Amino acid sequence: MPNTPPETIRDLLSYRIHRLANALSRGAARRYRRDFGVSLMEWRILALLGGFAPMTLRDLARESGLDKAQASRAVKALVARGLVERATGAQDAREVALRLSGEGARLQAGLMQAARERDAAFRGALPAETLAVLEEAIRVLQAEARRQTVEG
Repeated sequence: MPNTPPETIRDLLSYRIHRLANALSRGAARRYRRDFGVSLMEWRILALLGGFAPMTLRDLARESGLDKAQASRAVKALVARGLVERATGAQDAREVALRLSGEGARLQAGLMQAARERDAAFRGALPAETLAVLEEAIRVLQAEARRQTVEG
């Protein structure tokens, strides 16, 4: 069936991947809200700042897949909770550099541990050979998606 043309939207590879990504996100969102009191958007921002701070709002939005308004609202909520700090950018005083506070770093460490546990469960559900094929397929599909985006 891999070379059979799709008959309905449910047969489209992109649709199936989108549905899988949504299911993965719903599970993550439920766990992070229940165990850590953060939304999935907030989790993404905390995780990115934990690994790559300082970051600008524009960089956070791009890396997290959020639009700038969504990222701005999430950052504002995280700042209000004392989890994220704002500072003047090192290169440009008009730029705001974002980083985790001490409390934010502690929360992010717990979130990353939970994410690693989820990731290990997903990886463990696949035989090593299948996981290697999946990793390569993801790499190839990401490259093709970038190519199609550039070509318009």
